[in-house]
Amino acid sequence: MASTSDIKKGLCIKYNSDIFKIIEFLHVKPGKGPAFVRTKLKSVTTGKVIDNTFSAGHKIEDVRVETHKFQYLYAEGDDLHFMNTDDYNQITLQRKVVDGSEFMKEGEVVTILINTEDSMPLSVEMPSHVILEVTHTEPGVKGNTATNATKPATVETGARVNVPLFINEGDKIKIDTEKGAYSERIKA
Repeated sequence: MASTSDIKKGLCIKYNSDIFKIIEFLHVKPGKGPAFVRTKLKSVTTGKVIDNTFSAGHKIEDVRVETHKFQYLYAEGDDLHFMNTDDYNQITLQRKVVDGSEFMKEGEVVTILINTEDSMPLSVEMPSHVILEVTHTEPGVKGNTATNATKPATVETGARVNVPLFINEGDKIKIDTEKGAYSERIKA
């Protein structure tokens, strides 16, 4: 058993007979009344995100997890196939439980949280940034340089992201997987 003081991003807990991963939290100490913790919880089974508030000192049942490195192999419909980099065992996960799957290319190494009680995969943690090549974008128009002007671009995984006007096809860009947004251009 854990309490609200143990809440942190990425913690997996049992709540309402389901397993949830904490994706956001905020400890609040109002001027009047008791402290509480506002959380955003994501179900690892359905992918549904809910908001919940825990009062200070509330007991929560945490789920013991192990982290393992897995290599993304390929997609087959809505199924994603991964291989454990230690023992070469393979697992298959639904695309909906993998945040940022549109930025995953074959060979990418991710961290998968596994429930120690039943050895079931709970969630996939992408690297914070990935480097992908732009496969299609319209050319920037000379003189169209309004502050922070962007244009849509398609990267090698098929994902679409807004990029600055100076980005061209063939450029490699760094993408923040949490926000799904362009970070910077990578110089060759």
